[in-house]
Amino acid sequence: MLPFARLTIIGLGLIGSSVARAVRANMPDVRITGYDADVNVRARAVALGICDDVTDTAGTAVIDADLVILCVPVGAMGAVAEEFAADLPTGAVVSDVGSCKQSVAEALGAVLPGATIIPAHPVAGTEKSGPDAGFATLFKGRWCILTPPDGAPEASVEALRTFWHRLGAEIETMDARHHDMVLAITSHLPHLIAYTIVGTADDLQGVTQSEVIKYSAGGFRDFTRIAASDPVMWRDVFLSNKDAVLEMLQRFSEDLSALQRAIRYDKGDELEALFTRTRDIRRSIVEQGQDDDAPDFGRKH
Repeated sequence: MLPFARLTIIGLGLIGSSVARAVRANMPDVRITGYDADVNVRARAVALGICDDVTDTAGTAVIDADLVILCVPVGAMGAVAEEFAADLPTGAVVSDVGSCKQSVAEALGAVLPGATIIPAHPVAGTEKSGPDAGFATLFKGRWCILTPPDGAPEASVEALRTFWHRLGAEIETMDARHHDMVLAITSHLPHLIAYTIVGTADDLQGVTQSEVIKYSAGGFRDFTRIAASDPVMWRDVFLSNKDAVLEMLQRFSEDLSALQRAIRYDKGDELEALFTRTRDIRRSIVEQGQDDDAPDFGRKH
């Protein structure tokens, strides 16, 4: 039995188009309606055939939906929900894929009072964007975190859990604020560091940009991949989750100062102990299937 029969996807970029493709592959009987504010993205989605229908307005897209997933930057959630609020069917579940959960829950709750809102975050993605970047296996083996508010209908939570499980995801449920703290350290702070390092390299006076590109070692290449992520999406993430990000950034700054002192005063034992501990974390991530242990991160040469 299908958890939902009629799905509407608002936002047809990397994540939205991947949801559509994954539903096509794993639940082909689900009817998919899509909408994107960008007319060029809508046209491309039609050309790719990833939805059964692509509408010109958000309101038209949700008219007969029983699940609506917002795949837009977290800062736009409230405004987009306001566009379809009058047309949302009674009983439809409204969810999302944003990297911040408390701000999304508050924004959607303010615009859609009385609606069944169950925020979600599939912890998956790439640095690519747009409908051509999506693929059906993006969520396979990845975690999808649900943050249902108090009082959310258990049947609806279970249906959404089943939906993501059918797309290949592992499911976890947690409080929205706790989610935002966890993601601040595992995702948001690493992106902030990557943007900063690449920006610093670009600003160096004694090293040309061509040298930075030509002699990029593996670590810097990985930072540039992260720093190539969608600028609007990450702008909204940092502003929406500012309290948790600033707390993690302060902790990181203190640890960075300690590392600076260890290097300055030749404390090799401290450096080796840190590097050993962090290597063990990497091994644990690989053992749990959250990354590939292939040489050079699986790059083809």
